[in-house]
Amino acid sequence: MKIVFSFFCAFIVHFASLAQTLALLPQNPHYFTYKGKPTVIVGSGEHYGAVMNLDFNYDTYLKTQQADGLNTTRLFTGAYYEKPGAFGIQKNTMAPADDRLLLPWKKVNDKYDLNVWDEAFFARLHDFMKKAEQSGVIVEICLFSSYYGAGWAYHPFNGRNNVNQTPNDLAPNKVNTLDNGTILKYQEAYTRKLVQELNQYDHFYFEIQNEPWAEGKDTVLVWNDYMGADDLKQPGNNWKNTLEVASAKSREWHKNVSGWIVNQEKNLAKKHLISHNVANFKLPVFVSDPNISVYTFHYAHPEAAALNYRLNKVIGFNETGFAGKSDDTYRRQAWRFMMSGGGLFGHLDYSFSVGSEDGKDLTNNAPGGGSPTLRRQFRMLKNQLERMDLATLKPDASFLGHAEGAFVYAMKDRQQYLVYAEPLLAQPCRINLQLPKGNYSTTWTDVVTGKILKTENVNVIAPSMMLQSPAGVNDKTLVLKKL
Repeated sequence: MKIVFSFFCAFIVHFASLAQTLALLPQNPHYFTYKGKPTVIVGSGEHYGAVMNLDFNYDTYLKTQQADGLNTTRLFTGAYYEKPGAFGIQKNTMAPADDRLLLPWKKVNDKYDLNVWDEAFFARLHDFMKKAEQSGVIVEICLFSSYYGAGWAYHPFNGRNNVNQTPNDLAPNKVNTLDNGTILKYQEAYTRKLVQELNQYDHFYFEIQNEPWAEGKDTVLVWNDYMGADDLKQPGNNWKNTLEVASAKSREWHKNVSGWIVNQEKNLAKKHLISHNVANFKLPVFVSDPNISVYTFHYAHPEAAALNYRLNKVIGFNETGFAGKSDDTYRRQAWRFMMSGGGLFGHLDYSFSVGSEDGKDLTNNAPGGGSPTLRRQFRMLKNQLERMDLATLKPDASFLGHAEGAFVYAMKDRQQYLVYAEPLLAQPCRINLQLPKGNYSTTWTDVVTGKILKTENVNVIAPSMMLQSPAGVNDKTLVLKKL
């Protein structure tokens, strides 16, 4: 009896531990559960170099995230970094000075030894993870990245930069494939090391590779047949008018990496979600790896969530940018995506930099935006979604008729209806509602200021009724709740 009781107690402790770890929400796997609570992930973070950049004060950064009410950051863990000036980013947290760069491998006479770990890196990583957990921040651990051609020349896996005789003449588009010579065994060792080191934490998920389509691609589709490369203002910008799909060789390598993660965690206490970064903009996902639970897009259209909703996985939008600096642009991108069924949104916020870890630097010359005001607006989005019943929340416009004067997106849960409206003019928009008969409370909120604009109760007695918004050009939400 004592043995049975001891086994039962151990099982309960193990189950309780698993319930704390970030996972898909069982009742609705388009969202997460974390520490036993249904969760959406919404954040606005620095350019992924918080640990590798010794000059970056992540204590201040994480406290800022907590104060702003946001709950995620993206972290690159050493297989990729940048040089100053890359991608036109003036203050790039992922491009520290050479003597302030910290990577997972020891350096020997200015070359890396891929067989020897730099324990200083892992000490800093653990400190970051502990403080992120204390701040309520969920971390995306991004293991690998494309090298964008020239970036491969200075990276540790390149044989010119290590003592391990890995290939030194390998084309960049072969590094993250199975055809990379001896590099593969070091990629596996690096992956397994990070899986082992991080297993104790509940508040993270793995992303295999950042932007795999940037190197090897099998398919390129043109978005706008009436716009060619010559029509774009700057050379090299034609990617904005194309859909690049990662190659079959890339997808095969991804399956190997996810297999390393799953195999390494097999006998460890916690099991963590794995994410696949799919494409820019939108794409019906190629489902080829059962280990993937999260599919992410960059510069995502709302259709990225809608097209893949029936996968019953989390669909994420984990990098913004290249659309100017306006808060309006990125706030609207976030609302459109999450209202279309997304469960994760992460804005790349260039107001964070070394010396401005509080996110107040509005002078950073970079291909994107970010500001304290925008983060407050993202918090409104996160809070609104978490006021809904995430277990039953889904995109659903079946209760909407025609909307006059606004673009609208709609969702509902078991007891509430949520409408997000982007007015075209300052005058009120009119939304035709088709609701079951009964009494409803209605609340209009300005998502720019957070101000509640109007509340009233309405009695629905006909198959449809017209509801008019408050005036003003700011985007608004309407919440209806059956009384």
